[in-house]
Amino acid sequence: MKHWKTVLPLLLLAALLLTCSGCGKAEGEQPVSITIWHVYGAQTDSPLNDLIDEFNGTVGKEEGIRVEVTMVSNNKNIYEDILAAANQDPGAPELPDIFVAYPKTVLNLPDENILVDYTDYFTQEELDAFVPAFLEDGMVNGRLVVLPVAKSTELLYVNKTAFDRFSAATGAQLSDLETWDGLFETACDYAAWTDSQTPDAAGDSTALFVHDFHFNYFQVGVESLGESFFDGEKLAFGPMFRQVWEPYAKAAISGGLWLQGGYATEPLRTGESVVSVASSASVLYFSDQVTYADNTSENVELLVQPCPVFREGSRTVMQRGAGMCTVRSTPEREQAAVTFLKWLTEPACNARFAVSAGYMPTTQEAFDVYLPQEIQSLTDPKYTALYDAYAKTQPAYEFYVPPQMESYQDLEASFEKNIRLCMLDAREAYLQAGGNDQALLEQLVQESLVQFQQIMSR
Repeated sequence: MKHWKTVLPLLLLAALLLTCSGCGKAEGEQPVSITIWHVYGAQTDSPLNDLIDEFNGTVGKEEGIRVEVTMVSNNKNIYEDILAAANQDPGAPELPDIFVAYPKTVLNLPDENILVDYTDYFTQEELDAFVPAFLEDGMVNGRLVVLPVAKSTELLYVNKTAFDRFSAATGAQLSDLETWDGLFETACDYAAWTDSQTPDAAGDSTALFVHDFHFNYFQVGVESLGESFFDGEKLAFGPMFRQVWEPYAKAAISGGLWLQGGYATEPLRTGESVVSVASSASVLYFSDQVTYADNTSENVELLVQPCPVFREGSRTVMQRGAGMCTVRSTPEREQAAVTFLKWLTEPACNARFAVSAGYMPTTQEAFDVYLPQEIQSLTDPKYTALYDAYAKTQPAYEFYVPPQMESYQDLEASFEKNIRLCMLDAREAYLQAGGNDQALLEQLVQESLVQFQQIMSR
């Protein structure tokens, strides 16, 4: 009996320890530590870093997981470091457990199988909670390797203060900017109106409109009209391409379209344009003050609206924004990474993160239930306008998923460079002829299309 009195408590203690062995980490046991590289903010001021601290102090603490941020940079730098690490270049850092990337990064990896397929860790019910197009964008060769955690799109930004002056003088309406057809017609009118302000200096019109991504305008425009923009690894140049080309080229040659390089935010800050289509994430860089060439400044009202569409086309808009990749390692570290990502994409948390970073959430419940609550807490009019535009875009538009092809990035760069050169050449020819010959304008629209097709078909 004395023997059992001694042994029984030990057996009960052992049973208790076995029962609790699945309840997270035992007291004193080291947590599973995982690393992350991301682009959301700065190392010392990042909304994602703040959420990671919250995770580490709550779910991470309970589950024995600690997420450590080892790099906060921009997409370009992370892209370069990921490829260097994956290729084991001399001096390259080790791959983190989680990193932010676009699908094109995965396509350039020496072995895409170094990444976790999230379908191995997410149930179908969990995956069905995401906006389908966002999830589709993360599929590479049949594997879900880029998990959407925050997305951006393209929106229309208007210096309403300047546009109102133009409207008062000409009758132009903001509603004209809701379609590409109307926007480019208005751009031609604006060029003529600004040129008329200085009758002694012909050809000094100001551009109404600047587009950050000419390639996206054509790609999404052609697809929205029911035609494929691509033919294999090249451009298709079908009938709808011509339909997208003509209003664009007419505005460019007339002087209503900004054709210089750089980001769309810059000509809006200097008053060299009034309207732009740019990434929704670029709202950070739009200013409520314009500084003109003569060094005078003006406070302006910034209006944010959904992206224009073609009158005859579907409501389609480019989706933008990277996602999270998880590197294959051990079952414990992979599960720890997925636990964190499931927490980050839980609807309430995802809406909070998205709004703090200026992005869209990625699950439908976050859009429908939690985003309206987060918007109510916004105090900056610029961000209120941004999320109002998001709220109008998400239910009404189809998010376009670009094809995953090796030549995509090179094709985009070549397109952006050469279309500007073609338009600048045509614009110069138009100005040399006096800048008011409508027959010549129509001729240059067609000739520049042929020239551009020849360049891009080489």
